[in-house]
Amino acid sequence: MRILSDKLSEFLGKEVMVEGWVNSRRDHGGLIFIDLRDHAGIIQLVVTPETADSFKLAESVRDEFVLRATGKMRERAPELINPNIPTGKIELVVNNLELLNRSEPLPVNTHDDGPESSEELRLKYRFLDLRRPKMQKRLKRRSEFYRFIRNYMYDHGFTEVTTPILANSSPEGARDFLVPSRLHPGKFYALPQAPQQFKQLLMVGGVDKYFQIAPCFRDEDPRADRLYGDFYQLDFEMSFVDDGEIVRKEIQPLYEELTTKFAKKKLVCRSEVAKQYIPKGETVPRMPFVVSMENYGVDKPDLRYGMELIELTDVFSKTDFKVFKQPCVKALCVKGGAKLTRREIDEFTEKARKLGAGGLAYILYSDGEEKSPILKFMSEEEIKAVRERTGAKEGDAVFFGADEREKVNKVLGQLRILFADHMGIKNPDEVALTWIVDFPFYEWDDKNKKLDFGHNPFSMPKGGLGALEKAETTEEKLAIVADQYDMVMNGYEVASGAVRNYNPEIMYKVFNILGYNNEYVEARFGGMLAAFKFGAPPHAGAAPGLDRIFMILEDEENIRDIVAFPKNGNGVDLMMNSPSPVDQIQLDEAHLAIVPEE
Repeated sequence: MRILSDKLSEFLGKEVMVEGWVNSRRDHGGLIFIDLRDHAGIIQLVVTPETADSFKLAESVRDEFVLRATGKMRERAPELINPNIPTGKIELVVNNLELLNRSEPLPVNTHDDGPESSEELRLKYRFLDLRRPKMQKRLKRRSEFYRFIRNYMYDHGFTEVTTPILANSSPEGARDFLVPSRLHPGKFYALPQAPQQFKQLLMVGGVDKYFQIAPCFRDEDPRADRLYGDFYQLDFEMSFVDDGEIVRKEIQPLYEELTTKFAKKKLVCRSEVAKQYIPKGETVPRMPFVVSMENYGVDKPDLRYGMELIELTDVFSKTDFKVFKQPCVKALCVKGGAKLTRREIDEFTEKARKLGAGGLAYILYSDGEEKSPILKFMSEEEIKAVRERTGAKEGDAVFFGADEREKVNKVLGQLRILFADHMGIKNPDEVALTWIVDFPFYEWDDKNKKLDFGHNPFSMPKGGLGALEKAETTEEKLAIVADQYDMVMNGYEVASGAVRNYNPEIMYKVFNILGYNNEYVEARFGGMLAAFKFGAPPHAGAAPGLDRIFMILEDEENIRDIVAFPKNGNGVDLMMNSPSPVDQIQLDEAHLAIVPEE
């Protein structure tokens, strides 16, 4: 039987058999106690000298030996009850103990208590690290997470379809993983960065609502919230949809139910600015990209707290203070910030400099007065206006940014996150969701002094062909927005989607504006264009990143802790020694040669 803590009481007084790993062993002379562990829990074994062979074996066992024990289940004496484990009231008196396998001394800790082993060791010996109860629970939770999502999609009429892993190279931002073809020398498959083209072709093929839990592959640098190499997303698409709001209403309840029903967390929105963008009858804001950048400095704001960027440019339009004679002046009001020490303020100032700021001016509101080195450069009217505009009260601090608007937004946006971390105002039991919409279709490439795509060139521009044809000046082209939308959860982008550009005429035009002719478009995207010429319906969809969502719901800061077999921060699988060299015969069959680096 398995060690199911909620069922063991049914076996009191009965003969049972249990199997598992030795979690710990205690020799009390006349008695030996062994805590036996499996994926579901721990049971205490009691081995007595009356069972001579079993007692002799029990004397020799060590942690992580694999045992099978048969005996009678009984209640523990009241003074021996262990309230720290679910099975602490019962124990198994062994009449036969069998050794199934031995274990060498462990290189990593397989318990949740005690010091956690280093990440490099945990990843090298992941098969041992997975024995920890925390990791066992996480694997089960991940399975429940997938089942929850699949049930939602089935209940909403989606058809699950798998798409190819060996695909063609795509023009997306990240690098492809290439697979050489043995049968076609000099040609390569690519592992799909996303099933984007295939799911759109399914719409052309008459599928109404498609989904899959899709493996995706991108050769991007790893970081704490992004796995290296392969990751999973909920890929879905809906036909005869020409408005992103239809997609948002279809999938938003899934995010809400994952938060409240699966993770048992509270949905919140604590930003007064964001609340203005919650449509009537809805619970989640639809915030335009420009609004997000101006008020939070990022396009993925954490709305579990306010602390918006406050516009002060007009307040200092006629200032004599040289530092604030800039195109843009904004501020952050940090509640309780007056308690920051001078050293802490200096540390934040250094962080601001690393982000591109010249420094970090501030005012502390403490002991009934304003305190700051910059007050002597400001007029009484300016000091009063700052307090009124920011709403600063006793105990608060106001920090300023003054420079070009884009830089001010960037610096204060990152400081907003850092201050929130420092002040401990991010509640892990809360989830704040927001849709970011109306992304710029084009953006200005300052380096090359030309227009470029702002995000996905295959999104539908709002207004369609008419909006493109009316835009003559650069400013008018920059004003075009895409029917594109991101879902943001606690400051992380967890999904991106769009109404697709399914019209060949519009496809040509969006590239023509950037100077690309029709032949270029056909050479790069001929397969999709060919399909769209045979009656493609309007369609739209999105692709929530499941690893990142699960990481947030499980309160983990490192995404590598929520998958079974991740690669390390350098993209190396320490357990399987991958990537690794291959035999020359394999290279020859794939028509490849290794070129030494100079």
